[in-house]
Amino acid sequence: MDTPHDREMNEEIKEALQNNNQALAIEKIQERLDKENNTPLKIAITGESGSGKSTFVNAFRGIDNSAEGAAPTGATETTSVVTPYPHPKYPNVTLWDLPGVGTTKFPADQYLKHVGFEKFDFFIIISATRFTENDVKLAQEIQRMKKKFYFVRSKIDSDLYNERRSKREFSETRTKERIKDNCIQGLQEQGIQSPQVFLVSSFELRLHDFTLFTETLERELPEHKRNALLFAMPNISQEIINKKKKAFQANIKWHAIASAAAAGVPVPGLSVAVDAALLAGVVTKYAVGFGLDIPSLENLAVSTGVSLSDLTAVLTSPLAAIEITADLMLSVLSQCASTIFLLAAEEGSRFIPILGIPAAMILSFTTTYRMLNLILNKLADDAQRVFEKALDTTK
Repeated sequence: MDTPHDREMNEEIKEALQNNNQALAIEKIQERLDKENNTPLKIAITGESGSGKSTFVNAFRGIDNSAEGAAPTGATETTSVVTPYPHPKYPNVTLWDLPGVGTTKFPADQYLKHVGFEKFDFFIIISATRFTENDVKLAQEIQRMKKKFYFVRSKIDSDLYNERRSKREFSETRTKERIKDNCIQGLQEQGIQSPQVFLVSSFELRLHDFTLFTETLERELPEHKRNALLFAMPNISQEIINKKKKAFQANIKWHAIASAAAAGVPVPGLSVAVDAALLAGVVTKYAVGFGLDIPSLENLAVSTGVSLSDLTAVLTSPLAAIEITADLMLSVLSQCASTIFLLAAEEGSRFIPILGIPAAMILSFTTTYRMLNLILNKLADDAQRVFEKALDTTK
């Protein structure tokens, strides 16, 4: 749903087009798209020493603990100051690794002021065992300051492994239910009403409660922040891939309108050049968002143990696992018969008096709209194939 500011920008775009001010229309469309792409999301991660905060930060950002730019991990408290970790692909999304409240000299109320609580959208309080008195005091203070907070019980994979080894009759479902119930009961006994507790393994985000956790965040975030969270999420489920596809799809009309505006400039050949550059930029975002760029596929190969060649073998789109340029887009356009016809019709219509330019704009809109939908569908299908390939090997 559009905000009042979005609706105001929509009217400005409409007015610019009605006044044949194509340059202003393109500028306003880009401004609208940039606003959505650059919406800041600041997530605070805190918890006691050894709770797995830094590993969670790295997993959420889709990078290995040993990668350049990773939050340092270790058995002892490695976070002594408030440290920002921007997402490597979406720097507007930042996870802030905070020192554990029990490792500082500040009580909960002063701790929040010390770390600058007002800049965070929400807090994630992490524990590898039971949540402590310090965790509860911090949660109560966050609540008093009208911010959202969530409890994450980390290292659930280790608990399940130990339980499996120590018991003859083991049930993963019952074990997780018992751990969650114990956490909830402990928090309630310390004064937290209706605590939200999620069981997470930072080494296997697709398992346990991480999907439920992200769905809860998505539901409770302000609407204009939801896409920022969505695009920063690793592709741990088919549902997330589908949600990304839907979010990309919602903006196709704006890219098509920008293409139509460029077609309104009476210079032969200009529209095709603009379209190729526009498509290259948009499709690059699709590939990165779906994890189909080379760095993402390399990271996935390392984290899953599936070779890069095996992952790329399931790809069908010529725009996956490759650097996307305007020349490449022109090549792709030239291989589609219906697109060639529309482009030729667009260029030919320019020579028709009075009605030629409006016709060219309509044809340009149609070409861009169809191509982006076609490309998006193919890349989304490839993302599903890569996900399934990785899943088959990591079961």
